[in-house]
Amino acid sequence: MISQFFVLSQRGDHIVFRDYRGEVPKGSAEIFFRKVKFWNDDEAEEAPPVFNVDGVNYIHVKVAGLFFVVTTMVNVSPSLLLELLQRIARVTKDYLGVLNEDSLRKNFILVYELLDEVIDFGYPQTTSTEVLKSYIFNEPIMVDAGRLPPLGPAAMFMQGTKRMPGTAVTKSVVANEPGGKKREEIFVDIIERISVTFSSSGYILTSEIDGTIQMKSYLTGNPEIRLALNEDLTIGRTGSSSYDYRSSSGGPVILDDCNFHESVHLDSFDIDRTLTLIPPDGEFAVMNYRMTQEFKPPFRVTALIEEAGPSRAEVLLKIRADFSANVTANTITVQMPVPSYTMRASFELEAGAVGQTTDFKEGSRRLEWNLKKIVGGSEHTLRAKLTFSQESYGNLTKEAGPVNMNFTIPMYNASKLQISSDCKEIKGIQPVQMGTICNTS
Repeated sequence: MISQFFVLSQRGDHIVFRDYRGEVPKGSAEIFFRKVKFWNDDEAEEAPPVFNVDGVNYIHVKVAGLFFVVTTMVNVSPSLLLELLQRIARVTKDYLGVLNEDSLRKNFILVYELLDEVIDFGYPQTTSTEVLKSYIFNEPIMVDAGRLPPLGPAAMFMQGTKRMPGTAVTKSVVANEPGGKKREEIFVDIIERISVTFSSSGYILTSEIDGTIQMKSYLTGNPEIRLALNEDLTIGRTGSSSYDYRSSSGGPVILDDCNFHESVHLDSFDIDRTLTLIPPDGEFAVMNYRMTQEFKPPFRVTALIEEAGPSRAEVLLKIRADFSANVTANTITVQMPVPSYTMRASFELEAGAVGQTTDFKEGSRRLEWNLKKIVGGSEHTLRAKLTFSQESYGNLTKEAGPVNMNFTIPMYNASKLQISSDCKEIKGIQPVQMGTICNTS
C-alpha cells in the first residue's frame, strides 16, 4: 500500500525517511518539496493534500511546520492515508512530548522504532499509544517546548499553515518525572471550529460548529473517570432556534450529531448526560460533535467599499468583538479580495493601534490585516485606499470580497458546551474557539 514515508522540515531537509518497497524512484522527497513549494507558481495557493507526479501519488499533511508525507504507486483511499499521517503525528507527540524538528532529530532512533511498529512493509498496523508501549523500549530525550510551535490538540482540524498553539501539556506520556515519579494528571480541552457567513447587511446566512472534547491522560492503573456534560444537552435538531441573543448564558445546547471514542461507555448518557471511560494513554478525542443551530458569533465583521474617483476606491473594514472583556482572541487574520485591476493599496490604521500589520498581496489581489490580539467588547477599524489600473465600470461591491476572518479564542466556546468531572486528578478544562467568519459584502 505505502511505498515510502518521510518527514521534511520547512526548508525541505530530510528528518525521517523510510522506503518500504523500493518501487518509487530516488529523489521523491526533493520532487515533493519542489512541487509543494512552487505549486502553480502562485504563492497564495497551497498544494492540495493529495497529488500525482509522474505516476507517484503524494499524500501529505503539515503539522507544527513539518511535512508528513507518504508515497504510493497504487490507487488507495486518500482519506485513509491522511488519517494515518495525522495519527502518526499524534502518537509521535505522545512519545516525544513536543513535536518539532529538534525533538525529531534528537529522538530519531525512537521515531524509527515507532515507525517499524506502526507500518510493516507498507501496511499500517496500529497507531495506539497504549498498545505500542509494549513494543517500544527507547526512552525519549526531552527538548525545550518553546523552540518551535508544538502540535496541539487542534491539529485534528488543521492542515497547511493555519494552526494554533496547543494548551495541553508538552511532556511525554511514557516518560516519568525526575526521580522516577509517575505523573498522575489528566488534561481536557474543548476545541471548536466555527464557520459563519454574513450577508452584506449583517444577516447570518450560514453558521456551523465542528467541535471535539480532547483528552490527554497521564494516569496509571487505568482508573475509571466520569465526565458530565450539560444536563440540558440535546442530540438532534428540533427545527427551531433555541438561542436567546439577549442572554449571556443562552438556552439549551442542541447538537446535530456526535460520536464517541471506543473507550467511552454510554450506559447513563441518556439519563444524566454522563460519559464513563477508562482513558488510554496519550492524546485522543473523547467526543466529536457538530452543531448548526443558531448561536451568537464571537465577531461581527462589516465591510464597505466606495468609489473615490475614476480609478480609485476606499475600503472600510470594521471588527467588533461580541464576547466578554475578560476573554482575548489572538492570531486574527482578515482577508478581503479586491478587483483584479487593483495596482496598489495604502492602509490607515486606527490611532494607537498596536500589534497590527497590513499587506497587499499583488499575486492574489487581496488585502490582508493581521491583529495580534483582540479584547472582548472592543472594536477595530482599517481603511484602505485602492488605486486601479483602469477606470471601474462595474459594481465594486460585487467585484470585491467576500471578507474572511480566521481567529483563535482561548477560554471561549460558542456552543456553551460544558464539562465537569469527579476525577480528582483532572488538572483543568480549557475551552478553545477557533474559526472562520465570512462577510459577503
